[in-house]
Amino acid sequence: MDHDQNFKNLILDYPAQALAFFAAAEAAAIDTSARILPVRQEQLKARLGDRFRELDVPLQVEWPDGRREALLFVLEEESDPRRFSIHRLAHYCLDLAELLDTERVVPVVVFLRGSGHRRELVLRGDRHDYLGFRYLACELEALPYERYRDSDNVVARLNLPNMRYDPRRRVEVYAQALRGLTSLEPDPERQLKYLDFIDIYAGLDDNERARYRREYPEEAEKMSTFAERFREEGMQQGMQQGMQQGMQQGMQQGMQQGEARVLLRQLERKFGALPAPVRQRVEQADAQTLLEWSERILTAGSVEEVLH
Repeated sequence: MDHDQNFKNLILDYPAQALAFFAAAEAAAIDTSARILPVRQEQLKARLGDRFRELDVPLQVEWPDGRREALLFVLEEESDPRRFSIHRLAHYCLDLAELLDTERVVPVVVFLRGSGHRRELVLRGDRHDYLGFRYLACELEALPYERYRDSDNVVARLNLPNMRYDPRRRVEVYAQALRGLTSLEPDPERQLKYLDFIDIYAGLDDNERARYRREYPEEAEKMSTFAERFREEGMQQGMQQGMQQGMQQGMQQGMQQGEARVLLRQLERKFGALPAPVRQRVEQADAQTLLEWSERILTAGSVEEVLH
């Protein structure tokens, strides 16, 4: 399971909601006038050592009116806290700060499972501390489901299955996540995309799915019908596009072959039998080249003059 990619998609699709949920303490100052833009990670490859992997999503918050300096959020998802390295995170944030010439950097780590990770790094001598580093941590497994059950933040609602709740309430949690998705996200494509997200992290077994259909029959039927119809429409659209592309390619190929046969007959009538390499060259030429050769044959004195 590529949890990093799942959360990267989530953050990029809903950057404002993601910051409000994962980094509430710092995101409170972000108003509707701010622009939230992903920072291209490709530019960092030459600067970061191979042993330090790129993090999930750096987001830069900019205020167009210039009221304040841009603020960079560095978000990393960790599904296994044992893999987390505060040194790697500090290294990455320092590189970003140098690269973007800023000291306004907010590191945020989203822990999907587990806790007990190191929260602060201090480099010190006998008399002074010389470097201090800490980050915001969002431990999904520690968040109480009830607090976010009716949230109007779509990122929070999609993550209900990742929060703390009595396992006996898993079906209820699943239903509330789906309700959040359908009520807060109007785009059918994103609805289908994050239906899969909820399914992955809810992890209902067959008995729980049957229970969901019994206890929420209207919603279950609606979501099932929607998903099937949307997938069928997507498949049909893909098939139609493929057929159209195939027909267009077939027509173009047929026209090219026809033009090549006409030119070969003209060449043979004017210059006699053609060597195999000449025939092959004409048969493989594109339509524009065939047109140019057809114009040259009217005045050319040899095959070479036509095909030069």
